[in-house]
Amino acid sequence: MHGERNLDTLLKTMQPQLTDGKWVFRTSKSGFDAATLESAILMFREAEGMTIISPASTTDVGLPTWAMVTLSIHSDLEAVGFLAAITTALAAMDIPGNSVSAYYHDHIFVPYERRGDAMECLRCMMPETECG
Repeated sequence: MHGERNLDTLLKTMQPQLTDGKWVFRTSKSGFDAATLESAILMFREAEGMTIISPASTTDVGLPTWAMVTLSIHSDLEAVGFLAAITTALAAMDIPGNSVSAYYHDHIFVPYERRGDAMECLRCMMPETECG
């Protein structure tokens, strides 16, 4: 099953959804315990160590927290320009956007305190959306 590849269609129908909760990016050279890995929604191994994204907890003092925005359209992994358009629009508002592409959807992690601004930015990218 292939997703959408047409950039205009992707932007018109992306339907951004703010996921509940706060998320943190963690890294470790030696790995993580089983409970931490169980809660992770992403794991990526690099030469420098393993990175995971997992729910924030009360012990995460000092770690930046992120909000996850899911772009609800089923985008094809070979779609060209979709994330570039999204991150360019966020950058114009000085909002960092860390992108994760999974099989069905793209997800953007934005600073938790800027989540409302990010959602407004993304909604305003869709035609026929009233923007303030």
